Amino acid sequence: MSFSSLKKQSSLGSLTSKLVKEIEKTSTTRGGADERLWKPELDKSGNGYAVIRFLPAPDGEDLPWAKVYSHAFQGPGGWYIENSLTTSGGKDPVSEYNRDLWNSGNDADKDVVRRQKRKLSYYANIYVVKDPVNPHNEGGVFLFKFGKKIFDKLTAAMQPEFEDETPINPFDFWQGANFKLKIRKVDGYWNYDKSEFDAPAPLLADDDALEALWKKEYSVAEFTSPSNFKSYEDLERRLKSVLGQKQAQRPRFDEEVETEDNARAPVVAAVAAPVTTQSTDADEDDALSYFQKLANE
Repeated sequence: MSFSSLKKQSSLGSLTSKLVKEIEKTSTTRGGADERLWKPELDKSGNGYAVIRFLPAPDGEDLPWAKVYSHAFQGPGGWYIENSLTTSGGKDPVSEYNRDLWNSGNDADKDVVRRQKRKLSYYANIYVVKDPVNPHNEGGVFLFKFGKKIFDKLTAAMQPEFEDETPINPFDFWQGANFKLKIRKVDGYWNYDKSEFDAPAPLLADDDALEALWKKEYSVAEFTSPSNFKSYEDLERRLKSVLGQKQAQRPRFDEEVETEDNARAPVVAAVAAPVTTQSTDADEDDALSYFQKLANE
């Protein structure tokens, strides 16, 4: 798609309907530090604030985001930190193992399933408008990894609940809107409930400058590329090793475990005990309904 075609589709609103259809249809955890990824930080008061703008799909790609399921948990034989094959609708050994535990009817087994449930992550390109903690990021194009809570706000912008609200495409250069990211700590975890979109307005007044930003975007399709997923057999071998009696392996220091609402907790802080992740009720229901669906198959 050319930049002129991108602008034409913006004026017609066709991109918004396309993204809404994708959301209705769907209803990688990268190893090592990735300098392309932007991460918000808390200030001295323990809160976080930044203004970002979600960007259109990169040239040659259909969607402005990628959706990835992964697992991150510790067993007797070490850590299991892998992308899930359920991302592309395939069978995954952890999901199958969790299904068997869930079907046992044992409450203790269900607690294990909750610890080992899928983690949901999204990736999108953003433009950093304001970053008070790291102002050198302002004006830059980055990848942003986020969870279900923020994606729900994107969905709500495109599919408002009330008739007096005008739907917007938050990924649009011209008719999108800046996103005010507001982070509070609730029960020790990051909470994004107060985050909101500003009034719709062009990101920049100069189309040449917008096109330059567009050309700086990173691929998001790569996160769902088969190269980022191990085979079923390799994952099964790893799972069996983690569930065995081998000495727990210390995870890499650059890894992070995230709950589905993107609350970060460094894995190195929990080497001695199994990871127990907290998430909102909505995220818990989403994950457990998946296991219930498997149980009914």
